[in-house]
Amino acid sequence: MNRKFWLLRGLRFFFFAALFVTVVGFATQALWNWLMPALFRLPAITLGQTYGLLLLSRILFGGFRGGQPGGWARKRREWKQRMAGRMEHLSPEAREKFRQQMQSRCGMASWGRRPETAAETPAQQPA
Repeated sequence: MNRKFWLLRGLRFFFFAALFVTVVGFATQALWNWLMPALFRLPAITLGQTYGLLLLSRILFGGFRGGQPGGWARKRREWKQRMAGRMEHLSPEAREKFRQQMQSRCGMASWGRRPETAAETPAQQPA
């Protein structure tokens, strides 16, 4: 390919990446300076502090492993596969007992109330 084409393409990418980072920084700074001093009596922050806050939040909440499309769906699928593998090793009686226990603990009918076994035998619960 043409060397000039790739150079222009790289410069355009750099320009839009810098523009994106700048817009996100100014938007975050504006939101912080609009909300935080009024709500929590925190000080207004500068643009440098805004970038530091964005970097800190990325480290604490997002990490640097890159975007993982469908990350939660993949983790759910893996969990379901692990549970299916564990259920295969149970006998049919143990499997049915497990299902009944899970239904009594997590079923829609038991939401907002204690399981019957725990209400009948309070001495068996750990202190």
